[in-house]
Amino acid sequence: MEPLDDTKFSGTKEVAEHLSIEVSKLQPWIDEFVSGAGKIISIEQFKGGQSNPTYKIITENKNLVLRRKPPGKLLPSAHAVDREYKVITALFETEVPVPKTYGLCEDNNVAGTAFFVMDYLDGDLFWDPMIPSVAKKDRTEIYQNKNKALAKLHSIDFKKIGLENYGKPGNYVARQVSRWSKQYRASETDNIEAMNNLIEWLPKNIPDDDETSIVHGDYRLDNMILKNNQVMGILDWELSTLGHPIADFSYHCLSWRNQEAFWDKAKLKDLGVPNEKEYMEMYCENTGKDLSKNWEFYMAFNMFKIAGILQGILGRVRDGTAASKHAEERGNMVYPLSKAAWSIIEENFLK
Repeated sequence: MEPLDDTKFSGTKEVAEHLSIEVSKLQPWIDEFVSGAGKIISIEQFKGGQSNPTYKIITENKNLVLRRKPPGKLLPSAHAVDREYKVITALFETEVPVPKTYGLCEDNNVAGTAFFVMDYLDGDLFWDPMIPSVAKKDRTEIYQNKNKALAKLHSIDFKKIGLENYGKPGNYVARQVSRWSKQYRASETDNIEAMNNLIEWLPKNIPDDDETSIVHGDYRLDNMILKNNQVMGILDWELSTLGHPIADFSYHCLSWRNQEAFWDKAKLKDLGVPNEKEYMEMYCENTGKDLSKNWEFYMAFNMFKIAGILQGILGRVRDGTAASKHAEERGNMVYPLSKAAWSIIEENFLK
């Protein structure tokens, strides 16, 4: 497997015409909310595939990031930059590494859609989880610090920082199973036995370990900025809510199951990358939790959730509304993924 090219998605490009922002309209807002920033020199667009267009604003005295809703008709709860702004702003007062925010603007006349502005973090962004550009020692440290940063997030008292209404506390897994079962049935294109089995088995076997924390929802190496192997800032909070920390952590660990690069334990050891068990134990040490008992349930649950998302893509292919030409190929992953999830249940719970 070819290593991912970190430069392909990193950095900036010229702003796409339909996403342009007028400097003359943005400047007064910057003057009011970002004291001492000075005159805007240029606006560039980040290359990465975010669903919320993201820009680098270079001013005389500061580099800033502007994140906005995309233009056009949107689903009511999608692209909620106001939620992202709320969680990042609240977490800045804690030990969780996030950028400093400057303000949320919901006046569409300024940049075309709602947006917020935060500090630009000048560090490293890696797309390939094997991080080929660094030494073994650095790789190990990055994995340790990535684990620590998520553990910190999961240990925050969300009520203390004003996020008690950021989602529904409790029963997160049950609600997610129900939601993705409904979504799957609504976009069903084939009778997949493994999915039928999961939809029946999962709700009856949810572990009795309910707890609530802030969850990131998409915690990955390429959603963070690093400097000297430390996590400088966690980005892309679009899917964050109040949820179950173990569900969030095990979602982050799916790479060990579904990415070939993670399957060879001897090779991981040579690279300084922890294997799944080592990484899980690291999180237990960082949080004081015991994950051994229900770990396989959460792995199966997260595979089921992704299978539900993939089936939604196949539903859009069927209805002729899928945006990408690779949509069908991606959607078809529902078959092997649901089969793998059901195999986990069979091997760990039905023997």
